Amino acid sequence: MAETTNWTPESWRARPLVQMPDYPDADALARVETKLRNYPPLVFAGEARSLKRSLAEVAEGHAFLLQGGDCAESFADFHPNTIRDTFRILLQMAVVLTFGGAIPVVKVGRMAGQFAKPRSANTEIIEGTEYPSYRGDMINGPEVTMDARVPDPDRLVQAYNQSASTLNLLRAFAQGGYANLRAVHQWNLDFLADTPQAHRYNDLANRIDEAMSFMAACGVTPDLVTQMRETSFFTSHEALHLTYEQALTRVDSTTGDWYDCSAHMLWIGDRTRQIDGAHVEFLRGVGNPLGVKAGPSMPVDDLLRLCDILNPENEPGRLTVIARMGAEQVTEKLPPLVRALKAEGRKVVWSCDPMHGNTEKVSSGLKTRDFDRILAEVRGFFAVHAAEGTHAGGVHFELTGKNVTECIGGASAVTEATLGDRYETACDPRLNADQSLELAFLISGHLKAERDKKRNAQRPNGK
Repeated sequence: MAETTNWTPESWRARPLVQMPDYPDADALARVETKLRNYPPLVFAGEARSLKRSLAEVAEGHAFLLQGGDCAESFADFHPNTIRDTFRILLQMAVVLTFGGAIPVVKVGRMAGQFAKPRSANTEIIEGTEYPSYRGDMINGPEVTMDARVPDPDRLVQAYNQSASTLNLLRAFAQGGYANLRAVHQWNLDFLADTPQAHRYNDLANRIDEAMSFMAACGVTPDLVTQMRETSFFTSHEALHLTYEQALTRVDSTTGDWYDCSAHMLWIGDRTRQIDGAHVEFLRGVGNPLGVKAGPSMPVDDLLRLCDILNPENEPGRLTVIARMGAEQVTEKLPPLVRALKAEGRKVVWSCDPMHGNTEKVSSGLKTRDFDRILAEVRGFFAVHAAEGTHAGGVHFELTGKNVTECIGGASAVTEATLGDRYETACDPRLNADQSLELAFLISGHLKAERDKKRNAQRPNGK
C-alpha cells in the first residue's frame, strides 16, 4: 500500500499545480464536485488490486503489459462500434504477443476516462486568432470558437457518464463470450481482410484453432476452462484533472485504504511529474497501480525519488515506468535510468511509449508520427533491456481499431499526401488497426527471442 503519511484526498491542493484548467465559475465547479462525490465508483478497489497482482508478474519478468487506446476520447465519437473495435484490436495484439512470447499478456485500455490532455501552452493561434488551447472533452470543446474553448464543469459529468457506459460494454465483451478463443477469427476487422497483417494473423488463428481442437479432444474446452472463454481487461488514463480524480476517490470498505475509483490504473505525465507537485502528491496516497512517464529530460535522481514517493515499500506491480524517449534518444537516455533502478533493486514494470517522443508536424499543419521511428524506438527499448539484463515489460500505444490515416508509413503505406483522407483524431495521431498488428508481430519476435535466451541460459552449458 502507498505511504499516506500526512496525506488526504485534498492535500494536493496545497502543492504547485500545472496543466489544470481555469474555470470562470468556481461555484459551478464546486457543485459538480459535490455531484460526482455522490456518484457510484466506476471501478472497484478489488479490481485495481487484481491488476496490481498481474503487473507484479510483469515486474518479475513473467508477463507482459499491453496498454493502448485513444489519444483523447471524444464525446462526438462515442459509439459502441468504436469501443468494440478498439477492444478487438487489443485482443488481436494480445493473442499475437501471447502466442509468440508464450507469456501472459496484461491488457489495459486507454479507455473509459482518457478525456484530458496536457498542452504545451495555454493558448494556440489558429488562422491568426488566439484561442484557449483544447484540453480534452472533459474540459472544453475542440471546435474553434471562443465559447467552445471556455472550460465547462458540466463536461466532467458527461465524462463520468460516458466512462460508465464504456466500462459496462467492456465488461460485457471481456466476460460475456466475445473474448472466447473459439472466436479468434471473428476478431479480424473487415477492412483488414486483404492486408499482409491479416494474412499473418489468420495463419496464427488457424494454428490456435488446431491447438484448441487438440485440447477439446483431450476434454479441455472453453466451457470447462474460464480463461479460454473470458479475459481480464482493465482501464487506465492520465490522472490530469485532479478535481475529477479526487471526487471519485473512495475508502475501500474491505481494507480501509483510499483508491481512485475512476480507473484501475492512473499515470502521471512527463509534464506533471514534479517531485513537489500536486499530481505526485495526489497519486502517492491512492492504492491503485500507477504509471509515471519518463522522457529524455528525466534525471536519474528524480526517477529514484519518484520511486521513493510513489512506491516506498518497493511493491512489485505498484509502479510502471513508461519511457517515451524518441527514436533518436532511447538508446542513450534510457540505459542510465534502467541501470540506476536495477542497482537499487527497484521493482518496477518497464514499458515503452514510442508515440509521444516521435510526433512531428508536416507541411499541411497536421501532426503525425512516422511508423519507422515508432518501430525504431520499440527496437531500441528491447535492445537496452537485453543489454542490461532487465525485462522489457510492456508497451503503451495510442491506437484505434478504425481505418484512420494519422501515422505515416507501415504496410498500409500511409503517406503525407494521404494523411488527410481519414484524419479523425481529436488531438494526437493514432496507429490504425493494420499498423497496430504490424507492431504486435514485431514485439512478438522480441518476446520470443527473450524467451529463447532464458531457455538457453537454463540448459546445461547453455546449450
